[in-house]
Amino acid sequence: MKILVVQNRMGIGDMVIFLPFIEAISKKFDTPVNLLVKENTKAKEYLKNNKYIDQIINLDRNKEKGIHKGVFGFLKLSKELKKYKFDKIFIFNSSLRYNLLAKYIGIKEIKQYPLFRKKNQHIILTAKNFINKSLNEDIESDPKILIEKSEIENAKKKFGISENKINVLLGIGGSGDTKRIPSKTFIEFIKLSLEKYDCFFFLATGNNNKEIEILNDILNSNYKNKCKALNHLTISEILPVIKNCKIAVCNDSSFSHLSAALDLKTIVLMSDTPIEYGNYSPRMFPIIPDGEKSVTHDTLGKDKINPKKIFENFSKLLS
Repeated sequence: MKILVVQNRMGIGDMVIFLPFIEAISKKFDTPVNLLVKENTKAKEYLKNNKYIDQIINLDRNKEKGIHKGVFGFLKLSKELKKYKFDKIFIFNSSLRYNLLAKYIGIKEIKQYPLFRKKNQHIILTAKNFINKSLNEDIESDPKILIEKSEIENAKKKFGISENKINVLLGIGGSGDTKRIPSKTFIEFIKLSLEKYDCFFFLATGNNNKEIEILNDILNSNYKNKCKALNHLTISEILPVIKNCKIAVCNDSSFSHLSAALDLKTIVLMSDTPIEYGNYSPRMFPIIPDGEKSVTHDTLGKDKINPKKIFENFSKLLS
């Protein structure tokens, strides 16, 4: 039996969120599934050790020149997928396009979210309900990523990671400006932490100009000798470094999802996205802006994340 799973959302975080539901399909039918996902999920970098996933097929529907866009893109993707001769397809979205695609290439059994109901879909509850209805399984939202022990040990040696220190992942980047907590907040948190603990901080971020500004502010602070930047590494190279850390403090970004999935207690700084992105894992501990009761799109609270609250939660999780 050959199964295709379609997960067409962008980014690492959404891909990680869907992992338990995708794995449930594999377990139910006792066969690894194939994934159709966008390249910017970087799925190949962190799912290589996942026994529930066979091939990862890139979906290229970029706004300007994606090869799978439009009618000709539909036909090209159909040709690429037809050769696999899939028996079943599970579509984690409400798009008619993928339903038609499945029928066009002759997949006999199609399971999909309800069509035309994309608006206001809860990313986790919708997936849970879909799997419950399709498989009669109640799946908990608890993604996990596995890394070979040898990779963890190699990273420890390469980066001189000491087990005698409290190694902390700081996820200081983010996909949008409203998600990026100011550098002064992280610097104050580092200051408070070093006053009480012997810590070392690994700084994880992307490489756009705004993220590099935040990174440089921290590296030019009084605490530069207690920090190491990871922005020059790939995701697959960063994962074993994260696994060597004891705890993580991250913006709502790819690194908050990755660290929680790597079994780290992760403090998630939620400034401008729905709270479910920062509390779906039992290892996630969200902090919201001062003065807010919850957080969602357009909360715009990045300047109201309190470093003292971060430190209080950090100390509590370490105790």
